[in-house]
Amino acid sequence: MDLIEPAVRTFLGIFFLMIGLQFSARTLGLYARMGFSHIHYGARGKATWWHRHIFNVFRAAILLVCLARIFVDLDGWLGVFAWLYHGPVLLAGAVLLLASFTAVNYLQAYMHEDWRSGIAPTADKARLLTQGPYSRSRNPLFLAVMTGQLGFFLALPSAFSLVCLVAGVLVITRQAKEEEKVLAQRFGQDYEVYRAKVPRWF
Repeated sequence: MDLIEPAVRTFLGIFFLMIGLQFSARTLGLYARMGFSHIHYGARGKATWWHRHIFNVFRAAILLVCLARIFVDLDGWLGVFAWLYHGPVLLAGAVLLLASFTAVNYLQAYMHEDWRSGIAPTADKARLLTQGPYSRSRNPLFLAVMTGQLGFFLALPSAFSLVCLVAGVLVITRQAKEEEKVLAQRFGQDYEVYRAKVPRWF
């Protein structure tokens, strides 16, 4: 524990910093190359708009907390669960975060030019992905993100990370339903056939 705890503490700060830098760089690079944003918030005040903003607030809070914990002991303020705060649990959380990171990158690469964050306002050149990981789950990318959220909770078992986990899962499950409504409208019978064959999650 003496070695694992500070290592995981430092890992969390660096991990979430790199996630933020990678996502920002990917978004800017795609915009420079393609000439349009791959990030879609949806209409102001609509469910998808709120989902994006709630997700962003929690993502920023996680980043700031994890960076600050490298230098300042905030655990008393975060409500750390002492009964879970043990080396093997922290390591399991770090492993899940790395697995999530790998899966998200794989899935975004698999989607290639079809990748979007949020719901694109138009269906121009839109394709329905039904092969590969999408033949086993209709939302494998969301599953990967939720795996990371669970990993964060285990790597920092606390009231703070539990709130982040619950809020994250609620936002993602609601966003999945909103996106599926749009897909059903855009692809009609093809999507209904796909939905009947492949589960939403597992």
